[in-house]
Amino acid sequence: MKDKVLLSMICLLLVSLGIMMSITNDERAQIQQVRKEVSQVNKQQKQAKTQVDSLQTPYNANDETAKNKLIAFAKAYYTFSSQSDYDKRFSQISDILSLSNEQRSKLFDSGLDATGGSRIDNLGLTSQYQTGNSYTSDLDNQTIESLATIIVQTSGTGQKAINQTVLLHGWFDTKTQKFISIKINSTN
Repeated sequence: MKDKVLLSMICLLLVSLGIMMSITNDERAQIQQVRKEVSQVNKQQKQAKTQVDSLQTPYNANDETAKNKLIAFAKAYYTFSSQSDYDKRFSQISDILSLSNEQRSKLFDSGLDATGGSRIDNLGLTSQYQTGNSYTSDLDNQTIESLATIIVQTSGTGQKAINQTVLLHGWFDTKTQKFISIKINSTN
């Protein structure tokens, strides 16, 4: 009888041990499954971050380029002390512009008066870029809208130099890396 009880207890112990091992294995399998799912989520997050970064990098680079080129335009456009300097403005920045002929002729007039004389030299007009800040808005297709507020010091013969604030409004094409339109002090 003692042997049967002992044998029953050993069998019961073995069955309990088997059940416990089965439960432990199930928990291990569940833990392994959770680890696998966490790993997949981490990979997906990393891929999503990489995709966002790859989208932001070109925009941020183009954004900075648009801001810098608008300031470069302002520096060249508003710095002259003679007719000769005035005439050279377009050639200094032509590589960043892709303007229509109409807009180019409006922005870069000859500086001559009705008689063909130089307004710039005759009136002693000078202009000097002082400082400026540029900003951009969101990308629309392949165009970044860019704004700049700049301060220009101007003077003429017998006139005291004054500072003027100017608003530039430009549209920058990200494919050509050029401004396709620039307006000055425009309200529309």
